[in-house]
Amino acid sequence: MSVAPSISLESPDQPEVTALIEELDAYQTPLYPAESHHGIDLAALCAPHVLFAVARATDGAAVACGALVMHPTHGELKRMFTKPHYRGQGLARKLLAALEDEARRQDCLHLMLETGYLQHEAIAFYQRSGYQSCGPFDKYTDDPNSVFMEKRLASKAASPQSMA
Repeated sequence: MSVAPSISLESPDQPEVTALIEELDAYQTPLYPAESHHGIDLAALCAPHVLFAVARATDGAAVACGALVMHPTHGELKRMFTKPHYRGQGLARKLLAALEDEARRQDCLHLMLETGYLQHEAIAFYQRSGYQSCGPFDKYTDDPNSVFMEKRLASKAASPQSMA
């Protein structure tokens, strides 16, 4: 199914958005031991320092999401997910670009993320998007199940795009 997405910042506390997060959890939970699960819960996603973006199909259905947790020195990407039926259409790229643009608007030019080593498609996607390997950051520790990545963004003057 083709999608002409609208991407906007929304509350993650909506039933169909919560369902996206639950679908992501259902996929990841069996892949890694409990101590290697680093997703944040709904309450944390609703915090004021978290930007949560939702991509919606033309019929209004929530089909992808991602969060940017703003820290004093960087932003952390969390909960990036696209429903399988909507993959391969550039939706994740547009969602990531929207979150990066929001980071620039808030003068956050250093983004970081943690993902599981079995998320081969996600790792390749982030690499294509300019993210490079780095070591653990913040409260993370070395974990053989984790891959840590970062990207330095150009200033907002260099990238004047806005949310679609």
